[in-house]
Amino acid sequence: MTTLVFGHKSPDTDSTGSPIIWAWYLSEVKGVPAKPVLLGEPNTEAAFVLRHWGLTKPEIIADVDAGTSVVIVDTNNPAELPPSINEARIEGIIDHHMLVGGLKTKNPIDITIRPLACTATILHDLMGDDLAKAPKAIKGAMLSCILSDTLEFRSPTTTAHDKAVAEKLAADLGVSIPDFAAQLFEAKSDVSAFSDAALLRMDSKEYNIDGKELRVSVLETTAPKVLLDRKASLMASMPAVAKEDGADQVLLFIIDILKEEATLLVPNDLVKQIAEASFPCKVSGDTVVLPGIMSRKKQIIPALKI
Repeated sequence: MTTLVFGHKSPDTDSTGSPIIWAWYLSEVKGVPAKPVLLGEPNTEAAFVLRHWGLTKPEIIADVDAGTSVVIVDTNNPAELPPSINEARIEGIIDHHMLVGGLKTKNPIDITIRPLACTATILHDLMGDDLAKAPKAIKGAMLSCILSDTLEFRSPTTTAHDKAVAEKLAADLGVSIPDFAAQLFEAKSDVSAFSDAALLRMDSKEYNIDGKELRVSVLETTAPKVLLDRKASLMASMPAVAKEDGADQVLLFIIDILKEEATLLVPNDLVKQIAEASFPCKVSGDTVVLPGIMSRKKQIIPALKI
């Protein structure tokens, strides 16, 4: 039986690259037939990474069959996984997010959750000396994941270990981190082909905060003006997206990678209330700038209150 390896819905670079890396390791090193799959179309940055390193885009699946062997990477949240995940045979979880709960396994499993900025950094550590056997594309995917998740070490989630692993990989590959990161962020910032609804869902996670179901979306970019120029239509699209997704409200944070700040769109009094209760700010219009806010995981979600 082939083990499927996948990350979360709305796959970013880490949830696209880490399944490829771990499926290679299981198949080529551990002798366990494995296949990477995705739970949605990769974002523009992840698509660039696949092209750049000559990697085949994994198959996109909507659900898993009962009894299918799976390894979950870059999430442990059932809301971000296939509907039938608890019917599958979960073999392992490798993640760097908080433990959510709600997954049910049919047997004891290996779980590795570490407070690092990127799942690929954990994969590097678990693979150990076997990483030397990896082809250039696998190491390139690993470097890409780390640079993406750390925003080239700007994110407050970055640890010294993430940075050291990335620098070691870059030296091995002969890659300039500033040059390659600039290419990643340019690809991430190219959102011209996406509808407003697609942008609101592109990098989003579902959370219940004080009884409200929120879709918390972030768009990381080096060109925030492109997104802010679409502010009115993005806000107009929020009610329909929220209704379709069973949420009370969409929160959209536009992360300016270079200025290291977030702009939150404020379409109504509920979002104004959330913003002023959660962050040291006073909202006077339909946006509010939050200096130093870069990370949904470390700075946004823990702060959210109503």
